[in-house]
Amino acid sequence: MSSNRRPLKALGQNFLVDGNIIDKIITSADVRPEDNVLEIGPGRGALTEILVQRAARLVLVEFDHALAGALKRRYADNPRVTVIDGDILAVDLHEVLAGAETWKVVANLPYNISTAVLFRLQEIRSKLSRMILMLQKEVGDRLVAEPDCSDYGVTTVLLGLWFDMRREFLVYPDSFHPSPKVDSAVLRFVPLAAPRAAVGDEVVFKRVVKGAFAMRRKTLINCLKATELVPLDGLQQVLADCGIDGKRRGETLSLDEFATLSRRFSELIA
Repeated sequence: MSSNRRPLKALGQNFLVDGNIIDKIITSADVRPEDNVLEIGPGRGALTEILVQRAARLVLVEFDHALAGALKRRYADNPRVTVIDGDILAVDLHEVLAGAETWKVVANLPYNISTAVLFRLQEIRSKLSRMILMLQKEVGDRLVAEPDCSDYGVTTVLLGLWFDMRREFLVYPDSFHPSPKVDSAVLRFVPLAAPRAAVGDEVVFKRVVKGAFAMRRKTLINCLKATELVPLDGLQQVLADCGIDGKRRGETLSLDEFATLSRRFSELIA
């Protein structure tokens, strides 16, 4: 599918035009004849035209009304393709993906909403077998970061609880039209059957993780104090019980250490 309409800057549109990168994404997705595929932001259909030849069922969610309309017209006679003209952050994904047990996700995500989309996809992880997502390199670096570095943060820990994440390859600006001002990275996400660590109450876990990184230059005890999960004397005891020095910074804690803290907090406030 082609379109002469200029990409919309307001929607963060940078259309992938590099055939080599398209092939590498398709290879990473490993789409087989029995697979159901969700493509987010298909745009002009560079990936779509290959996916439609390989997948048993293809659902396309496109926010740009003009592009969604073009896709609907192109695939009007193909019962295996469903085009949704809508916002991936607003559509009911459980309803959209009903009728099939598992799905693969392929997407060149708009960089301004990529983190929000990742957390939406985490909510439906039980329906997913693999995700191949293109993200801004900076976001990708954070997702695969190890503890005790500046890239390591909230998204690393929260998404790392439920996904195996690894970088597949880098994509440079000249692979797009128009060329973005940043490098990109394609990452593979494989949902886990169970969380990587027992965290107790997952709502508490999120509060602990977000609190620990809220003031990166401050010590862990000062950051967690601001969460008001427990009084200060109780917080000191929690850290002692968990064998974690409150003078450390949040970015030095491993996922297992965050899980240990979360379990203890969950016990105290249950």
